[in-house]
Parts: sequence; structure tokens; C-alpha cells
Amino acid sequence: MKNGAGTKRLLIVSLTALLLGLGVTGYAWWRSGPAPREVDTIRVRDTASGMITGTDRRCDRFYQAAGTAVCLIVEPGAVPKTYALILDAGLREVRRVRIAGIPSRARVSASGRMVSWTVFVTGDSYNSGGFSTWTGILDTKTGYLVTNMEEIPLFIDGKRYYSVDVNYWGVSFAADDNRFYATVSTKGRTYLVEGDYTAWQARTLRQNVECPSLAPDGTRLAFKKRMPAGAWRLHLLDLATMRETPLAETAEVDDQAAWLDGNTVMYGRAGDVWAVAADGGGQPRLLARGASSPVPPGGQISRAMSIRR
Repeated sequence: MKNGAGTKRLLIVSLTALLLGLGVTGYAWWRSGPAPREVDTIRVRDTASGMITGTDRRCDRFYQAAGTAVCLIVEPGAVPKTYALILDAGLREVRRVRIAGIPSRARVSASGRMVSWTVFVTGDSYNSGGFSTWTGILDTKTGYLVTNMEEIPLFIDGKRYYSVDVNYWGVSFAADDNRFYATVSTKGRTYLVEGDYTAWQARTLRQNVECPSLAPDGTRLAFKKRMPAGAWRLHLLDLATMRETPLAETAEVDDQAAWLDGNTVMYGRAGDVWAVAADGGGQPRLLARGASSPVPPGGQISRAMSIRR
């Protein structure tokens, strides 16, 4: 009898825990509605709380790959302070870089070695709009830090270019951790640049390409393009042919897309995270409500919890 009662109590406790778990899951599913299977594996930033799913980290911008993550934060105060936190595989802080401005973009190379971020800053006298961008690059292997890459030698149409209004943003590193792509603006024009980290120089490839994101195979770039009406629309650029393909997302997207896989890009739009095919076909699909800073499954440091909310 005692053994039977004990077994019964154990079953009751187990069933109670299971039902509670199902209740939480059911609530989460009710809040978000049906979602693609990828939602279980990507990691995002919750817009309301700033928390990164599956972690106890709050960030204003976030990205991760291999054993490295970057978390941009603004600490409030009489004079707010902005930092780039470099995190290890356990999301523990290993380095803190003081930066100036409002967090805008963050990226980590596929190997986890190269980290980059962009912030908006105010007060540059050359900028009539009242703000400009500062983009930093950190080599986590050597510890070498570039706080603002605007001094990198720039070549436009093969000629060395000089101007005080040069601004860079949206860096995306290739698999070799040396070649990178970014946007540069000067004299009211934006260009896609290809950079060489070791040689420390950059050259323009074409105009009107912003926030490039290099595909896993290194042959294509997802980017946002300024349309005649002034809005940004997502496009794909084939680096071998320089052929552009508009993606099926027709709404404005002001974000640096990330690659969910070799055929799909994901991005923040209107406070949610969406995905669309990289070949221009299909239709956009919702991945997560109230979210931003999506990180693909291969970029995660540890398995993230489901982001269905």
C-alpha cells in the first residue's frame, strides 16, 4: 500500500509539472500564433524588455557567432554611457569598449573572431543633418581595436578619395576574417565598399547599397536600397555579376538583414522579425513578434529557448 501510494503521489506530481509546462507553452503559442519551425532555433532581442531569448542579457543591439557575442548597451545616467560588451561562449563579459552614440548595428564574423558595431553620433560639424555614424572593429584574437574606421584609406573609382564627411556603417565580414563589406557615404551618396582588413583599405564597388549582409557561401549580399520614393527595399546582389534582385518584401525595411540559411534572409520590420527567400520569390513570413536583432541557428553560442511569446 505504501509503495502504491508513493507511486500515485509521484504520478500526480509529474502530471502537475507536465500540465504547468503545457500551460506555459500554450500561453506562449496563443500570444504569437502559429510560427515556422525556424522560430524554435533562432535567437532574437525582445523589444519590450531588451532581453535576448534564452539568456539573462539585456542589449540594445545583439549578434553572435561561434564563441563570441557582441551586446551594445546604453547605461542611463546624467550622461548616458554606451558600451560594446564582448561576450564569451557562456555569454560572460570578457571585454567592455566605451563607445559614443546610439546603438545601430552589430555583427560578428562567422568564426567569432571579428566584431563590428555602428552607432549614431551627434555634433559632427560637417554633417548638415546633425548626426553621423561611427563604426568600430575589434579583432578578438589580437585585441586590436579600431574605434572609428572613417580614417581607412578609401578608393572611389580606383582613385584615392579624401573628404571630411566620410561615414561608414553596417560591416559584414567574409569567412577569411579579412575581407569585409560595408556602406560608406560621402557628398550625399552611398556606396558599397569591399575592405581589406590586413591591408587596411577599402574600395567602392557600386552606389546605393546599404547595410550589406554577406551570404554564408560568400557569393551574394543582402542589402537595403533607397528607392526613388525615398523608402528602403531589400535586394540581393550577386557579387560575380553585380546583378541586383529585389526581394519579395515590398514594405520598407530599415535593418541590416541576417541570413537564416543559404536561401533565406531575416530582418526587423515594424517591430517584428520577418523572413523572405533570397532569390526574389515567395512571400515574407513572420518569425517573431515584438523582436529584433535576429541571430541564425548556426550563429548561436548555446541552444536558445523557443521565442514563441
